[in-house]
Amino acid sequence: MSFVLTLVADRERTRLARGLIDAVRDAVLGTGLEILSPGEAVEIACAVAPDPQRVAATIGALPVDAIATPARGRRKDILVADMDSTIVTTETLDELAGAVGLKERIAAITRRSMNGELDFGQALRERVAMLKGLPLAALERTWDATAFTPGAVELVATMRARGATCALVTGGFTFFSSRVAEELGFDVHRANTLVFADGRLTGEVREPILDRDVKLQTLLALAARRGVPAAQALALGDGANDIPMLREAGLGIGFRPKPVVAEVIPARIQHAGLRAALFAQGYRAAEIVAG
Repeated sequence: MSFVLTLVADRERTRLARGLIDAVRDAVLGTGLEILSPGEAVEIACAVAPDPQRVAATIGALPVDAIATPARGRRKDILVADMDSTIVTTETLDELAGAVGLKERIAAITRRSMNGELDFGQALRERVAMLKGLPLAALERTWDATAFTPGAVELVATMRARGATCALVTGGFTFFSSRVAEELGFDVHRANTLVFADGRLTGEVREPILDRDVKLQTLLALAARRGVPAAQALALGDGANDIPMLREAGLGIGFRPKPVVAEVIPARIQHAGLRAALFAQGYRAAEIVAG
């Protein structure tokens, strides 16, 4: 089996220098080189799987990501993406907590949950209970302040233009996921539902809780619906809840992954934006749809 090593620079902070490209190619005994985006992304053909430690040592502290994939079947037919801290830049629940002065307290629970230290469902119920009485207007203000991760628009638009099915599957809330899905063009969105009464949160989440099992089941169901194997899926996420779907997908990428994810998922985007997930599939800059 042959492989491809894709290098992607954080274009806000650096450019891929020819010296670095050549050094990495030498380190992995590369057999070919293609420029995907000048100064931003290249792919190096490899006869054997690249040694991740040698690649990391060659790149050093530079803000450059390296993603290795099999050379065959790189372009995926399905995208399953987490929302918070992946497609959008923030944890929307933590931002909501700021409206009641509990952001740090709730964010601490979020961090532990995302790193697999707490049961996800229990942690979600606990945090939402703290928001009891929060008015709908606070959710609207949080939505207004929510930003898409650089490259998110291009990722969805490009994969949809090629005919891929794009799903947003999150342990967050439908209040936000429905709007993200509509603006970016996701075909499917699944999330948890907050309960309201008289325009205020009751402090409850509608059961059952959408958790890691549902994320994995969604990926498998979409693959079955399209009649393709899970190997034809790209999955993106950052937390412990995402690990099963990241492992099952043909290309599972940890985006700014929590430590528990980084330990088990080799493909990671630590520096660049979500355009890197397109370059890892072999897309060239000229093929990326602006959205």
